[in-house]
Amino acid sequence: MDDPLIRRAREGSSEAFSRLVVEHQQAVRAFVRRLCALPDDADDMAQEAFVTAWASLHKLRDGVSFRTFVCGIAYRKALNDRRRFNRTGARESQWFGLQEQSRSSTVDARLTIQTALATLPLDQRAAVSLCVAADYSHAEAAEILGLPLGTIKSHILKGRARLNALLGVTDDQ
Repeated sequence: MDDPLIRRAREGSSEAFSRLVVEHQQAVRAFVRRLCALPDDADDMAQEAFVTAWASLHKLRDGVSFRTFVCGIAYRKALNDRRRFNRTGARESQWFGLQEQSRSSTVDARLTIQTALATLPLDQRAAVSLCVAADYSHAEAAEILGLPLGTIKSHILKGRARLNALLGVTDDQ
């Protein structure tokens, strides 16, 4: 392991791990905010990702950055959160006998980026968030999300196309 902070954290130094958290929390929190079903849950989920990283630091492979490691954990937590959110919504719909209302095909006002991102499937949103917003390479995003490189490229292409359509951006702008 090249990074002395990671080496010391693996040896049990909470001070070293705290420094790792300080160095990477901004990037992890920004990534998680783009993924959460409920934005208010983002900080809690990022904190949970760091707690899990501390407990499983021994699983960090050589050559993988700490930020990549924690973002991967956060992504898996976001997937679980999305599943929970969808199950809860389905149960509530069944309970109240509600039917999903169809979405209007016309948009009165331009959507914000966050609102537009929220319409993407979670895997596309994660790929776009990592590569476009957080400036990760496609290979790094593939590592974080545990997906093949070609799938990442496809998610970014489809995600950008959908975002452009939602935001009213044409290819020539």
